[in-house]
Amino acid sequence: MTTVTVGQVVAEVTGEGAAVVMIHGLGGTSNMFQPQMGALSGYRVIRLDLPGSGRSPRPIEPLTIEGMSEAVIRTMAGMGVTSAHFVGHSMGTIVCQEIAATQPALVTSLTLFGALAEPGEATRQGLGNRARLARSGGISDIADQIVANAISAHTRETSPAAAAFVRESITRQDPESYARTCEALAKAAAVDARRISAPTLLVTGDADTVNPPGVAQALADKIKGAVFSSLDRCGHWATVESPRESSSKLADFLRRVDR
Repeated sequence: MTTVTVGQVVAEVTGEGAAVVMIHGLGGTSNMFQPQMGALSGYRVIRLDLPGSGRSPRPIEPLTIEGMSEAVIRTMAGMGVTSAHFVGHSMGTIVCQEIAATQPALVTSLTLFGALAEPGEATRQGLGNRARLARSGGISDIADQIVANAISAHTRETSPAAAAFVRESITRQDPESYARTCEALAKAAAVDARRISAPTLLVTGDADTVNPPGVAQALADKIKGAVFSSLDRCGHWATVESPRESSSKLADFLRRVDR
């Protein structure tokens, strides 16, 4: 594994082969996809920390979904990647959709975990409140709320390490950067899904209360040829809550696309 920095984006690169670019959601990092690494042997896996998240520094300019998408595109160019399979989680699925709609030649396929087109009005307001809480020193309170509400009861009961991972991922974020990322997500607007031509798989936990299965199904219905699949007793952090099933669905899909 090598760590590469292109502009404001820190990426971890593992393996050789067709490129797979993995983009985390709000409060996530490249480690969100650690459980999938074994299933992706035979690929060049590029896991990014979006600007202001994880190890990537907070940019001077305001954070926006469009800015994050452009940063990913610049990173791909800087690494000599001309096409890749894109894998996103939550907010990262909006970044993936933006890239697929504006740079179709760059996107071989899309796999979207816990996907949404854009936040609903109540979620936008909630993100604004969360940004204020992060700035007032409440990042650990936010982490506790996410563990209690965004991962399934089954996960909390049977995979306490997954719950601990989610909590650590959030408490490790820079509070101001996290607040700005909340505000960027709160302003996100849906892309025209008809512009997405890449083969697309959407995977959502059946117990996902953040972006429930119906949200992903509605998006799947707008993307030509998209397939929706659900995970049993799984909440919003699918790749760590249901690591085997998530890895299996992803690897099977990539194999089908690469045939």
